[in-house]
Amino acid sequence: ELSQGSTAPPSAEEGGEEEEEEEEGEKEKEREKLPPIPSASTAAAGGLEGGAKNQFSTFSNFITTINQKKEGIGNRNSPTQLVIPNIKTVRDLPPICLDVRQKQRMSLDTLPQELKAPFSSEPSLPIRTKTVKDFQDDVEKCKASGDWKAIHYFYSTTFDSFLEINAAFKKDTNSPFNTIEDSGIDAQFVDVVYDALLNTPQDVQKSVLKGIINGLLQEWTGPRTKDDLRAYCILLQNPQFSNTSTYVIYAHLLRQIAALTEADHHFLVHWSKKISQRRFKQVVDRLLQFISLRLFPAKPEEFPPMVKCSWWIPSATKVLALFNAANSLISPPVISYTDFYNSTLDHIDLMEEYHNWQCYGNSHRFSFCQYPFIISIAAKKVIIQRDSEQQMISIARQSLVDKVSRRQKPDMNMLFLNVKVRRTHLVSDSLDELARKRADLKKKLKVTFVGEAGLDMGGLTKEWFLLLIRQIFHPDYGMFTYHKDSHCHWFSSFKCDNYSEFRLVGALMGLAVYNSITLDIRFPPCCYKKLLSPPIVPCDHNTLVGICDVTLDDLFQIMPELAHGLNELLSYEGNVEEDFYSTFQVFQEEFGVIKSYNLKPNGDKIPVTNQNRKEYVQLYVDFLLNKSIYKQFAAFYYGFHSVCASYALLLLRPEEVEILVCGSPELDMSALQRSTQYEGYQKTDPTIRYFWDVVLGFSLDLQKKLLHFATGSDRVPVGGMADLNFKISKSEASTNWLPVAHTCFNQLCLPPYKNKKELKQKLIIGISNAEGFGLE
Repeated sequence: ELSQGSTAPPSAEEGGEEEEEEEEGEKEKEREKLPPIPSASTAAAGGLEGGAKNQFSTFSNFITTINQKKEGIGNRNSPTQLVIPNIKTVRDLPPICLDVRQKQRMSLDTLPQELKAPFSSEPSLPIRTKTVKDFQDDVEKCKASGDWKAIHYFYSTTFDSFLEINAAFKKDTNSPFNTIEDSGIDAQFVDVVYDALLNTPQDVQKSVLKGIINGLLQEWTGPRTKDDLRAYCILLQNPQFSNTSTYVIYAHLLRQIAALTEADHHFLVHWSKKISQRRFKQVVDRLLQFISLRLFPAKPEEFPPMVKCSWWIPSATKVLALFNAANSLISPPVISYTDFYNSTLDHIDLMEEYHNWQCYGNSHRFSFCQYPFIISIAAKKVIIQRDSEQQMISIARQSLVDKVSRRQKPDMNMLFLNVKVRRTHLVSDSLDELARKRADLKKKLKVTFVGEAGLDMGGLTKEWFLLLIRQIFHPDYGMFTYHKDSHCHWFSSFKCDNYSEFRLVGALMGLAVYNSITLDIRFPPCCYKKLLSPPIVPCDHNTLVGICDVTLDDLFQIMPELAHGLNELLSYEGNVEEDFYSTFQVFQEEFGVIKSYNLKPNGDKIPVTNQNRKEYVQLYVDFLLNKSIYKQFAAFYYGFHSVCASYALLLLRPEEVEILVCGSPELDMSALQRSTQYEGYQKTDPTIRYFWDVVLGFSLDLQKKLLHFATGSDRVPVGGMADLNFKISKSEASTNWLPVAHTCFNQLCLPPYKNKKELKQKLIIGISNAEGFGLE
């Protein structure tokens, strides 16, 4: 029988050749009686539909095929060209353990810091004493003499089995290293060995691949040991897997890692976060390249047919998820979350992926949406926009059907969310309109200013957002507090009778995302984290919303001075109770009256001491960012989700929500120059050449001021500068005049200045003094 976690039949090293052939024949017959081995895609995020139905070619066939292709054209003297060794006796890899519970989001912190499950008896490791210095000396000798026997022996021995890998790279062969804190791997030795590998002769590199195959084919008689996990961790860092000729071996390595138990994954995640940044980034890039080339191979004949290896991509994605989890566990992360984006996925049918994910959830049908970290923000925007458009069409169609069913004459205006406001009563009119038309919020937005003739082609909508946001966020309005130290707004904690205006701000943000409009809002990252807590509005209205785990780092982004003071309290070396004389209370001024709030029951009677100061700081931060503004933020949360309620929000990180609402802070003026349109000017005209010479030489601060002057925001839409539709128009005004901007249309009106000096002077004056005159 092929029991769970079993392997390919052991090789018969004893006995005659006739007995071996007879035994193999019996096992082949037995194998034919068994049901097909399920694809590992089941373990790696659910698998592709029908993956279990397709029998794939044997491992040896893959290797032989690739070997034949490469041997014909390979150059044996080339140290970097890889050729898979021709191993005639290679059998199929063992069936993968399928007892892995697939979850939409991996839970790591629920496991204890040190898992004390019973360990199977581990065989003793061979004794290997070669050091980094010894290895480097051997490499230099081989280079000088041209005789690579010593290095060949080292590589072929080291990678021959998982035991040998541990013997070579384990810091202490006598120590089990069974905790997540220390993998026991000599990372420096691993780096040196791998850095030298690609510069060795081809037969050396082939011996490494042959050894890896032997290791992957070894017989598993029980659960994986920590030595096995160490070997997997080391093999993942092998730079040979950047070459497509090794992808068959690489795929099987990924398949075995993807099928490990959740407890084993827990160890790999914590060990991986301690890999050097360079090596970590290389592993991630290698996995992304593997997925991209499997989706869009440059030479399709280089790989087995997709139907025969449907588990390749799910396995690689599952392993990539382990590295993403490791990256998110530490602060600051090893690499940016954007380094996990795979831009190749921008070119697949994203909506099919999204619908598969919606319809099949966490079932055996694989979708990249189960692993949203791999989908770029541009691709997520496409999903959200198309999902929004489908909802808009559905709502508009339903309105039309209802009208016709009542035998009433259809009106085109019923297909839109029509908002009519007076400039003098902007906030109150907007609040009334959105409250009355709550059922129409998912229709396309069109704005009309009462008493003004104008057809909204996008400009009036943008102006409405701009004016409304400016008025609501004005300090005199009292809804939000502006913190100069952090240059951001935060919710006022003042109590009030009606929180509907906070709901309006949330709805405005939702409408901006829904209608692809960038807002000039400066909320801290913590706000977007709270906005996705939870990402889907709970059915039970008694469930708390907008509450998330907050830390001192979150407070630093809003009130850096206060956060610094609390940090000083945590590191204070004296007697906290006697020197600070504080209790578990917080004091706030509300309309000139000082009010006190207990951070815990009877907090006014509990002194802050050296022992409980961490609890005090955590409760203080939680009070400021969660509890004191709960009603305000809950209204804001429900307003946002009343428009943006969509499963697509599950795909987003808080940082990505911020980019969708406010745009990206990354400026690329050269890209803006390439996409700019002209009216009255040609791109070769002297004034235009002066303009770009000046702008490209501006500091980042001045570039942001220019963007804010011309578009109403100093941030860039998700699609980049091209999405701004920036236009420079020729102004017939005197060259003594300053430039003028129409922010609703992202249009800059530029007089034909005579020289670069005059243009630079007028432009800087204009963009630096665009606000503060009280002009509408």
